[in-house]
Order: sequence, then structure tokens, then C-alpha cells
Amino acid sequence: MGSTAFAQSPKTITLEDIFQKKTFETKTVSGLRSLKDGKTYISIETNPETKLGYVAKSRYSDGKTVGAIYTEKDLLYKGKKLPLSTNFNEEETKVLIAADTEPIYRRSSKANHYVFDLTTKKITEVSAEGKQLFATLSPDGNKVAFVRENNIFIKDLLTLQEIQITGDGAPNKIINGGADWVYEEEFAFAKAFFWSPDSKKIAYYKFDETNVPVYSMTMYEKLYPTEYKYKYPKAGERNSLVTIHCYNLDNQKTTPIDIGSEQDQYIPRVKWTQNANTLCILRMNRHQNQLDYLFSDINTGKSNTVLTEKNKYYINVNDDLAFLKNGKQFMLTSEQDGFNHLYLYDINGKPIRQITMGDWEITKVYGVDEETGTVYYQSTEKSPLQRDVYSIKLTGKDKKQLSMSPGTNNATFSADFSYYILNHSSSDTPAYITLNEKSGKLVRVLEDNEQAKQTAKAFGIQGSEFFQFQTTSGVTLNGYLVKPANFNGNKKYPVLMYVYGGPGSQNVADSWSGSRNLWFHYLAQKGYIVACVDNRGTGFRGEEFQKSTYLNLGKLETEDQIEGAKWLAKQPFVDPARIGIWGWSYGGYMASLCITKGADVFKLAIAVAPVTTWRYYDSIYTERYLRTPQENPEGYDDNSPINYADRLKGKFLLIHGTGDDNVHFQNSVMFSEALIQANKAFEQAYYPNKNHGIHGGNTSLHLYNKMTDFITTNL
Repeated sequence: MGSTAFAQSPKTITLEDIFQKKTFETKTVSGLRSLKDGKTYISIETNPETKLGYVAKSRYSDGKTVGAIYTEKDLLYKGKKLPLSTNFNEEETKVLIAADTEPIYRRSSKANHYVFDLTTKKITEVSAEGKQLFATLSPDGNKVAFVRENNIFIKDLLTLQEIQITGDGAPNKIINGGADWVYEEEFAFAKAFFWSPDSKKIAYYKFDETNVPVYSMTMYEKLYPTEYKYKYPKAGERNSLVTIHCYNLDNQKTTPIDIGSEQDQYIPRVKWTQNANTLCILRMNRHQNQLDYLFSDINTGKSNTVLTEKNKYYINVNDDLAFLKNGKQFMLTSEQDGFNHLYLYDINGKPIRQITMGDWEITKVYGVDEETGTVYYQSTEKSPLQRDVYSIKLTGKDKKQLSMSPGTNNATFSADFSYYILNHSSSDTPAYITLNEKSGKLVRVLEDNEQAKQTAKAFGIQGSEFFQFQTTSGVTLNGYLVKPANFNGNKKYPVLMYVYGGPGSQNVADSWSGSRNLWFHYLAQKGYIVACVDNRGTGFRGEEFQKSTYLNLGKLETEDQIEGAKWLAKQPFVDPARIGIWGWSYGGYMASLCITKGADVFKLAIAVAPVTTWRYYDSIYTERYLRTPQENPEGYDDNSPINYADRLKGKFLLIHGTGDDNVHFQNSVMFSEALIQANKAFEQAYYPNKNHGIHGGNTSLHLYNKMTDFITTNL
């Protein structure tokens, strides 16, 4: 995918085009949910004549709408218009609606919830006592469970009674039914209660965070700034004490579940089996290199370990565990052979077989069609840069590739797996969304994004140029280049490298990407080449490649970025004296290390919201890769940019949001102090009250303007 000669000059990209005008917006197909028959789906639509929104029921086979399930007109409650929703219960008799939503952290929010009964058209307010978190309909649709002020409540939709099932919830002390900050961020879930399949029980987490140290952030909006305080366990500090409980609605009894006597451990997942009396609990040691699967009898609270996985590095937790409806087997993914693959076990934890194998990774499991014994999944079998959709029998036989276009393919299957929606993109093709039969046969195109394609063409936006090179230690690394549309091989261009580089991540992928990538094309129009290299430690190339950075974060990654810069410097079209690097979060950490440890290679660096010492970051993430600072002080200090401040030579810009609950502003404050004491010139910018994403209002536009000015002035 080299450069193309354009008959006419491409239009000029502006930052307003990217961040305000949505000039390059691509369309998606959202809100489509399969109904349980697997042959019809629901979606939120607007009647072009009346401009009235409604939830439509349509056939997969021909796309014809067979009726409106309900319309905006049905959702007037006490003079207030509620938003449309497709959040149905399992029986598809009720719909849960969230209004006035307020975000909390990355995955949590609170809202006023309402239940709309599809048969009677009646609206029930879930609670008038204040906003609720994680409101969830029971499978039978007769109740809603939710969390308010760290306690769990149930609203009975038949009697309209509100029942409180825990009473000890207290801010920064006890959380029932919701995750603490570090579980939400690092184990990727916020709702921490689960209805049993028979709607008669609720299993829930209790977090006792009393002894977790407090982190406080100053918020500056008011006359006197306020302190926002929350529990944040930094590496090596005390975590919440986590226990699991089960509430029985029939006898109003709560049973504590046995998760062993060790208190300093993690419970990264809880999932009901097909048996409404058996709960599966995943238990992990603090080092995160042993994972136990416990089966718990919720009537007695007794648990037994059915399966244990150990790893010499660490175990990546995922959501691929599936209990088959036959009640006799379960399926999961594991890296036990060095790559992430599918395994089948009997219900007692005895291995039946490894379903997939090869030097590639399963990246997503879509589900199992038990009628035909077929698993549907996404993998990197063709290339780590690509994603394809496959099916395979539970026997490990009859593997079929369903997606045929090279690039990144993702599927959403109907409830009975007879149809799927395929989203395909590549570095030069925006999302092309089709509806297919399970055989792969095309039924129809849902969205071709022709407009976005034409816009990209008019502005001279082309696909990335992928490359590989070998480092001096013999490792092959993947990379891409974004070149100016009028690229001239005889010219020497300045290069800005973009890095993230954290464990298991990936930036070099054959997919269409968003505003950050458009900024790279904007810089290319200004005469820069943007380059990106996925260093050792990044994902989708097997366990040894990803886990090679274990106990020593930052070392190999920085070596690889420096080698990437040196390789680029040797290309005939690169000006070796004008190579810069920038990154955000882990990438900000990398950029900070590159401009200090690699001071002679890089002319410039920008670090946005960087970790500057892993001692300041959270326990779950950091210790997974480094163990604790008490056990591995060198792993924390040998690659902390703070300890290399005196090596800075090039131009450096340090950016952070003061309200960052994830990577604390403290990281940049202490790094800037080290640079000041080393008497190094650098620039810094802080964004008041902004979190890790640094956005809202004109913030993104301002941030990218600032970075652009810094690059054009100094590189």
C-alpha cells in the first residue's frame, strides 16, 4: 500500500475537522440485538415522516420490519420523556430504561431506572430514593436488583416493594454488589452481583476497603477547592478484603461462600453454572500466576476446587468461560500451550480436549451453538495484524473461516447462531458492515460507509504502510508508516513515532482507526512521517513475546523503540536528526524513557498522562507484571524515568489532567520536580479537573493544537 499520485491536490485537514466537525465520522450499526428466536432482531429507529423514535422488530432474512415493539410515545412518565432502550429481560417481556445517567469511573455510572412492561405498556419507576447503579432485571422479569449507597436492593415489580438485602455499605469502607476502583479498572467489571438462572438468588461481592490507603485529588471548580477522596491500592499496599455471598429471595437468608482462608488474594470472576444451586468462582493468588476454579454450593456455602491453572509468569483473566447447556461440560480459553486457545472440560474439571491449536491466538469467543456442537470465535490465525472469524466443532474438527476480506473482522451472532453481522475494516477501508448466514453467505450490506471513503479520498487519507525489521537481538518487530500523500522518496522527512507498548496491547493492526490516527494524517500533510512499532511485551504473538518483559517493565520495550528509531534513521527518506516520539499513559511512560535513556536518538518527546514510577500505580496491574516493590525494587526503579531525569537532552513536553483517577497527576508532578532538580529545560501543560482521557468541551482540540505546535516548532 504505497503512495498514490493524486490527480488533484487533496483537501487540507484541520484539527477542527477531526475534533469538532466530525468530518471523518464513520457510521456504525448499533443497538441491534437478537431476539431469542435467533431469526429476528430489535433496533432503535426513527420514522422519517413523523420523526418519532421507536424500537423496531425486523427479520434477519430480508431486513423487513415486522412491527414496532414500542415507540417514544409510550415512554411518557409524569410528564417526562424517557429514552428508548433495547435492554430486555431474558423472557423479552420487559425493558429496562436508564435516564439522567451520570458516569463515575471507566465502567460505572448511576441513573434513574424505569421498567417498561411490553404487554401492559405500564412504566414502573425502580426507586424514588435516589439514583441507582447497575440496575438489572431478573431473568423472569419480575424484579430489579440495583446498588445504592454501597448496598444492594431489590424492587419487586409485582408488589412494588423495595427490599434492602445488605445494610453495612458505607463510602470508602464497605461496598456490596459493586467493584472497588482497582477491580473495576483492572479486572474490567463494575457490577458485582449476579442473578441466578431461576431468578431466586443473587450472588454478590462484598469489598471491605477499610484498610486500603486513601488517594485524594484536589478539584478546583468551587471558591474553596474540594478534595475528592477514594480508596486506591498502589503497588505493594493493602487491597480490599473480598468475600462472596449469596442471598436467597425465598427465605431472605444470606449464605457466605467459602473462598478459602487466604485473605490476600483476588476473585476476578464469579459466574453461575447451568445449575441454579452451583456458583463458579475464579480465585487468584496475589502474584496472579495461579487460577483456581471453585464450584460452590450456594445452600451450604461449601466450595471445592475443580481446576487449577499455574503459569511461570502470570495469567490473563478473560470472559471466555462458558458452561454448556448440557450441564456436563464447560469451555474456556487458556495460554497453557504458549498461545491462547480453546479447551473443553467435563463438569468435574477433567480435561476432554484442546479444541484449537497452533502458533496463533484466539482473540474473542462468540459462543457455542450446542445444537450443532459448533464454537464461533475470532483469531489471529492469518496474521497477528489481522482478525478473522471462524467456526470449529467442539471435537476440534471441521474448522471453517467465515470472514474472507483481509483486515480486521468482528462478528455479532443471532441468538441461535443462524445469522451474524460482520464488521470489516482495514487500514484503508472504514467499517463495511454486512449481514451473513452462518455459512458465511452474504444476505445484505447494512452499512458501506461510502461517504467516509470518499471523504478520506478527498483529503488524501491512505492506508498505513506496514513493515517489519529485525533488532540486533534477533527479534522481528511489526510497524507501520503514515506517509504524506505527495511522498517523495528522494526527500528526507522528519519522523514522529507513536508508542503505547504496554503488556498485551497492539497498535500495529490492519484496521481503520479513529481521531488519533486522523491526527497522524494531519501531521503527514504538514510534511511528517508518523511511525509506530509494537515492541516486545505487546500482544497477539504468543506468551513468550508478551511476557518477555516480566519483572522488568520498560527495559526491553525502550530498547525496541530505540532500535526502531535507529532502523528508521537508516531509511533513505528519513532525516536521522529529526526523530521524535510521543505516547499516552503507558505510551507516555515509554516516551519519557526514550527521551532520557535514548537521549541521543530522539530530538523530541511528548508524554501525555504518563506513569513515571510504577510505585505510584495500582496493585493489580503493576504486580501482575512486576510483583511487589518489596519483592522486586529493581524492577520498579531501574526503568523509572524519574531516575533518568539528568539524561534529558531533547525537547520535552509533559501533559497531565489534574483529576486523573487512574494515572495520578502525582506522576507528572514528581517527574517535573526531578527534571527541575536536574536543571533540565522542558515544557509542561496541565488540564484542570480532567481525567485520564483529557477530553470534554474544547479540551481535545486544545490538547492536539498544543502538541502540533510543539512538534512543528521543535521537530
